[in-house]
Amino acid sequence: MYTPSDHCFAICAYGTSPYLDECVQSLRQQTTPTRIILVTSTPNPDIERACRQIGCKMLVNDGPGGIAGDWNFAVKMANSPLVTIAHQDDVYLPSYAESMLRMLNSSHDPLLYFTGYGELRGDERVFDNRNLLIKRRMLRALEKPRNAMKRSVRRRILSLGCPICCPSVTLVTSAFEQPLFAGDFSSDLDWQAWERLSRMEGSFVYDPTPLMLHRIHEESETSRLIHDNSRSQEDLAMFKKFWPESIAALINRLYELGQASNDN
Repeated sequence: MYTPSDHCFAICAYGTSPYLDECVQSLRQQTTPTRIILVTSTPNPDIERACRQIGCKMLVNDGPGGIAGDWNFAVKMANSPLVTIAHQDDVYLPSYAESMLRMLNSSHDPLLYFTGYGELRGDERVFDNRNLLIKRRMLRALEKPRNAMKRSVRRRILSLGCPICCPSVTLVTSAFEQPLFAGDFSSDLDWQAWERLSRMEGSFVYDPTPLMLHRIHEESETSRLIHDNSRSQEDLAMFKKFWPESIAALINRLYELGQASNDN
C-alpha cells in the first residue's frame, strides 16, 4: 500500500523560467501533500528562491548533462518508491497526487501511472484540440483496467507515436533498473523509456482525467527540437522498434505532418 510519504515530485529546473513559481505553487496545493525536491544543472538566484519556497535544498547535477542526465538525476535524488518528474513550465491540478495514490493502490503490479492532460497556451487552458483528441483516441484501450497488463495493447499504442504526456507520469522505481532514460535521445527519451517498460510484466495505470497542464511555447525544448529536425530523426528510430524499416519510414513521414500542432 503506497502512502503520501512514498511519493516525490522532482522538479527539473533549467535556466530562468517565468513559469517556475506557478509550477511550485501547484505542487504545494495538492489535496494530498507529498514530498517535493528541485534539481538543476544551472543553479541561479531564481532557482534558489524556488527552493526556499519549497523548503528544500537545491540539488545540483554535476554529472552527465542534457535532458536525460537531468531526469535520471531527478529520479536518483528523489530516492522514493514513486517519482513524478515535474517540468518547470507545467502545472498540476490539485487532485493529481490523491488520484495517483488511489489508482496505484487499486492496481496490480504497476510499472507507471499517468493521466490525461490539457495544454497551457499563453493564459489559455486548452482541453480539446486535434492533438489532444488524437492522443485520447490512441489511449482509449487503456481506459479499460483489464488492458493495463497486456503487453500487446501497450506496444500497439506506442507503435504509432507517444500519446503519454511525460510530466503526467509517476514512475514506480522498483520496476526498472536505473538509469531509465537514454542519453542518446534528446526529444523522444520519454517514448524510449515507455517502450522499454512496455516490454515488462506489469501494468500501465491510466487515469484519463486531465490532472495536469503542459505548457506549449516557442522557448520549449520540444519546439526547438522540431525546428532543427532532431525530433524527426528520433521518431524514425523509435518507429523502427515496432515496424520494418520501410513501414517505419512511411509512418514517420505522416507523423512529421502532425508536429506543426506544437506551434499552433
